[in-house]
Amino acid sequence: MKKHPITIGVMAGLLSLAAALPLQAANEPVATAKSQRQQDSVESRIQNLLAQMSVQEKIGQLALRDWGTFQASDMKAIKQAVREGRVGGFLNVNFSSVDKNAFEELQRIAVEESPLGVPLLFGQDVIHGYETIFPIPLGQAASWNPELIKNGARIAALEASADGIRWTFAPMIDISRDPRWGRIAETLGEDPYLTSILGVAMVEGFQSVNLADPTSLAACGKHFAGYGAAEGGRDYNSAYIPERLLRDIYLPPFKAGIDAGMQSIMSTYSTLNDVPGTGSPFLFKQVLRDEWGFDGFVVSDWNAVMEMIPHGFARDAKHAATLAANAGIDMEMHTDTYEQFLPQLMDEGKFSEAQLDTAVANILRVKLRLDLWNHPYPRARSKAEREQIIRNDEFLSAAREAAKETFVLLKNDKQLLPLKKGQTVAVIGPLADAAHDQLGTWIYNGDKKYSHTLLPALREMVGDEGEILYASGLDYSRDTSTRGFKAAVKAAKKADVILYVGGEEAILSGEGHSRGDIRLPGAQPELVAELAKTGKPLAMVLLAGRPLQLDETLQQADAVMMAWHPGTMAGPALADVLYGETSPSGRLPLTWPVGAGQIPIYYNHLATGRPATEDNYTRIEKIGREVFQHQPGNSSNLLDYGHKPLFPFGYGLTYSEFEYSDLTLSDTALGANGQLTVSATITNTGRASATETAQLYVRDLVGSVSRPVRELKGFERVSLSPGESRRVTFSLKASQLAFHNTDMEQVIEPGNYQVWIAPDAQSGLEGNFTLN
Repeated sequence: MKKHPITIGVMAGLLSLAAALPLQAANEPVATAKSQRQQDSVESRIQNLLAQMSVQEKIGQLALRDWGTFQASDMKAIKQAVREGRVGGFLNVNFSSVDKNAFEELQRIAVEESPLGVPLLFGQDVIHGYETIFPIPLGQAASWNPELIKNGARIAALEASADGIRWTFAPMIDISRDPRWGRIAETLGEDPYLTSILGVAMVEGFQSVNLADPTSLAACGKHFAGYGAAEGGRDYNSAYIPERLLRDIYLPPFKAGIDAGMQSIMSTYSTLNDVPGTGSPFLFKQVLRDEWGFDGFVVSDWNAVMEMIPHGFARDAKHAATLAANAGIDMEMHTDTYEQFLPQLMDEGKFSEAQLDTAVANILRVKLRLDLWNHPYPRARSKAEREQIIRNDEFLSAAREAAKETFVLLKNDKQLLPLKKGQTVAVIGPLADAAHDQLGTWIYNGDKKYSHTLLPALREMVGDEGEILYASGLDYSRDTSTRGFKAAVKAAKKADVILYVGGEEAILSGEGHSRGDIRLPGAQPELVAELAKTGKPLAMVLLAGRPLQLDETLQQADAVMMAWHPGTMAGPALADVLYGETSPSGRLPLTWPVGAGQIPIYYNHLATGRPATEDNYTRIEKIGREVFQHQPGNSSNLLDYGHKPLFPFGYGLTYSEFEYSDLTLSDTALGANGQLTVSATITNTGRASATETAQLYVRDLVGSVSRPVRELKGFERVSLSPGESRRVTFSLKASQLAFHNTDMEQVIEPGNYQVWIAPDAQSGLEGNFTLN
């Protein structure tokens, strides 16, 4: 049947208007009028400031200096630059030992001694906690719980703002389909819908309900755009993303963040279709400003302006400044090409004062929204005040509860987990008592001396009701020495159960830390093999910043739990789950590959001309010698890995079982401006209370361009007692089925669709409907 697409431009407005009507409250016009007055006041103050600023002061607002790079000998000059209005903000102020009171002193100079008293903006990488460290973002995404993520960001903001930080370089909402990439640990996974929901939650947590609240941090979406698609998972590299894919997969989380009020955007280090992101007018002028109407500011990533030179895009520093400024980069992080060259470029007619005013206005707008003029200084003005905020009992408890929801149970043969008190457990592995490594990547203010590790938590959990034996076997995750194997095997033989705790050290993921080989590093596979030979039940806990290639280790272990890097309270959280105080509830926010040779692998892929099934090809080990070319079959697969991942997107076990039944659609047809309800019954058929995450997927069977085999459109966490049932209901709007066609028009196409309510992206109850 020929499809007649409906262009979204007009229809989206009608749908959003229709959806908003029932929600309007009686006082909404009053609130809107108040907001408009506040905005008018902000814009009036911006124009007033611009009218009084010299060109030097304007350019100064564009300068974000890295305090952590300065030495004692730099102090006089940099403070004089602040005094003259030649600096707009600093990052990493608390990384320097040369001035312990820098937040207070620098801000005092800015507001009391600079020409117009414009406050500085202090930023920092507050990624998954400030001093109370929460699980890495990829781990938080495994919770599929927006409230958990919002709460973690709120706590991070409360702590960071106590020191004077009012801007964070988060959330990282890059979509990544490559676990070799070290920075996948910072992402929220591979799916644009899930990342959008969780990214917005993080923005709301950082920024609170009112940016002017002195506890708020301005959020910064990064990296715009396509950084997670860098070739081979290598940082700072090349990304090739067709525009249609860019708009349907990689850009939606940024748009969602901006719609939620996100105040800043950071450019990508990578090139996008041969143009460095930092020099892309397409990204920052066309998409961000013209199409989306973004009115916050854009900051370059650290040194990214100058890195356009090694990219072969800029001739020299002056050319780099020209490209970045004209592309729409408002604030330059770390480097000083704007300060050096913008006056010359303006004299040469290559950059105008009107453009400069626009960039400065974007920055001032955010500073005004943060109310820095009324709240310029750190919230905690004394050591005693700070100690009441940082790492308080409430925050530590929240970090513990958050970590518990991120653990993904991947395997649990013979219900080995939960462990039982009274057992003798041999705890073995390099990460069982690794106070630093459990914190994960990007923990600038995290301190291992405050970490609560697993080994003492297990001993506290068991008390006198069992015995915990310990032998690390390996000193650290990359250790290749077998000298500790003998003690580890000896301990294992004395135990009822072996609990192996391994994976990756924190340093093996994060920026610049990509891996081509994602197997368990060091001699860990050999150690696990030796433990398996004892014949004792073997449970394995993995701490890592990415999915790992498990090979034979998966078969050798009876139970496997992915714990990511869980943060400050990793130990007590793991003990709670391992001993069944709480059933694991995490679900994979990305597809787990069999091995690195399968990458990229992701659930929302396109169909192929010859899709693989279980019976249309032969695995490599079963292919006979000298057989006819086509005898093993011809389909889209890898002979040695197969066509399925090790674990699908959305997958995760609990200590119970769930049954899905009675899928019902409210109608078999969906109108172009309507919605469909899809519901099913979920029953806890096991013996433990647990939480299931029901997921809604759709498939457009025939499109004007090939469409994904499944797309996530909703999810709901359902907590059930044994024997309890609950009906889950999803509303599916026609607008959720939109995509970009070959003309870059966002359209909804009539036709036939499949729909699933499922526990993961490979299974579930299936229904069908038609979009008219």
